[in-house]
Amino acid sequence: MLRKLELSLIVAAALVGSLGTVSAQAQDTLRFGIEAAYPPFESKSPSGQLQGFDIDVGNAVCAKLGVKCMWVENVFDGLIPALQARKFDVINSAMNITAKRKQSIDFTKPIYVVPIVMVAKRASGLLPDVKSLQGKRVGVLQASSQEDFLKRHWEHSGVTIVSYSDQDQVYADLMAGRIDAAVQEAQTAQDGFLSKPAGHEYAIVGDPLSDAATLGEGTGWGLRKGDKALVAKVDAALDALKKDGTLSSLSQKYFHRDIIAK
Repeated sequence: MLRKLELSLIVAAALVGSLGTVSAQAQDTLRFGIEAAYPPFESKSPSGQLQGFDIDVGNAVCAKLGVKCMWVENVFDGLIPALQARKFDVINSAMNITAKRKQSIDFTKPIYVVPIVMVAKRASGLLPDVKSLQGKRVGVLQASSQEDFLKRHWEHSGVTIVSYSDQDQVYADLMAGRIDAAVQEAQTAQDGFLSKPAGHEYAIVGDPLSDAATLGEGTGWGLRKGDKALVAKVDAALDALKKDGTLSSLSQKYFHRDIIAK
């Protein structure tokens, strides 16, 4: 009996030590969830390396906190469930802060603000309103705040909304004529499509879309409900990077203007 008890105590001690190691490792690493098909925010280089504005901001925050960045790729519409399932700690993937999403997760303060715009053929004459788009098909990224806007304001007014799992598929179908227009963030449209040879015949048309209820108050990082300590640490790091000019410098690098939320 004594030997069994001693063995049980040894095993228990080993488990506690193991858990302590896992906990220590977890504290040394910040795991980001991303959907790496949304340039210039996050994408992959030809060699397969992650790149983009959000990647650089994430790395800057990790450096400020003295931890290692780990990047976990996931489809955009599965980011919130994956966060809740603890596959990573933070969503860092150009996610707008909206009231709907706040029901499921917490957010940092807004980090940056980018206009939401519609892209169509230059000669199409289309504008981002239901009158112009009657009978037309508009593509959008699935589970995005842009999709929420289109479904609330356009879908029941004679406009067909077509949702895609990644942004590249939107542009592919736009060029193939399977949709008539696409709605996304302005810089994503510019860098991911319009500035490339394939986007030569296309342009941003009309004014940016506006609706605080669906398009939100800017872009931030998503965290699990109740993870207040991590929210506070990340917000403090982001605030410091705003004050020392790091975030504005990265904004100028990628967008040639300052899109950082004040």
